Amino acid sequence: MYRIIKIIFFDILKNKIVLAYTLILALLSWSSFGLEDNAAKGLLTILNVILFTVPLVSILFATIYLYNSSEFIELLLSQPIKRKKIWLSLFIGLSLSMVLAFFIGAGIPLLINAPGIVGIMMIIVGCLISVIFVSLAFLSSILTRDKAKGIGIAIMNWLYFALLFDGMVLFLLYQLSDYPIEKAMVAVTALSPIDLARIQILLHLDVSAMLGYTGAIFKDFFGTTTGLIMSFLFLCFWFFFPFYISLNKFKSKDL
Repeated sequence: MYRIIKIIFFDILKNKIVLAYTLILALLSWSSFGLEDNAAKGLLTILNVILFTVPLVSILFATIYLYNSSEFIELLLSQPIKRKKIWLSLFIGLSLSMVLAFFIGAGIPLLINAPGIVGIMMIIVGCLISVIFVSLAFLSSILTRDKAKGIGIAIMNWLYFALLFDGMVLFLLYQLSDYPIEKAMVAVTALSPIDLARIQILLHLDVSAMLGYTGAIFKDFFGTTTGLIMSFLFLCFWFFFPFYISLNKFKSKDL
């Protein structure tokens, strides 16, 4: 299993797309701190990169890589290796490479320019978002053997979590504005890893006051130690659950 992870990890690190992704993240991160007059504005700029660019690249690259590695996976299946070990090795190799690319591109600038709790939390959240969308890529690729459909499912997953989910929440808030549903919004937030990440960072940036009464409720829950632990547990659930479903499908799938 270790040898498979090593092969996949070093193969991805040599990929030009991953190198370009790391370079672009580094360029955006360093320029965000260099062009802004204070660190808080730079952090907000990097937050947008973490919430939109990182998930898109992670899910698209992982999905395409899995489809392009179909022959390699079939070769591994012909060996006396359990399917669980093969799928887990692919997941660990892809996750480690995307996390490393994110850390080099955005993590190092954050550690240097914002070494406090907010910068460290953004690094942790960015790493978790990378792993979550790699996990969703595994689920997308195992649902169909058609590469175009698989990539389409991956893009729809990103669109839903990055754009459509927020639109649906805003629609519900508008339609049910006469009812006290702010507390229910805390539970709804758990249905999107991107929203969980956004709220955690915004609360620690002390801009929750801009969110009004809803922001106060979020701060009462997510601002506490229990809320912080719960939010990270939800984020961990988001990478475990899709991968677990894909693993079960891979075990029984006729390749």
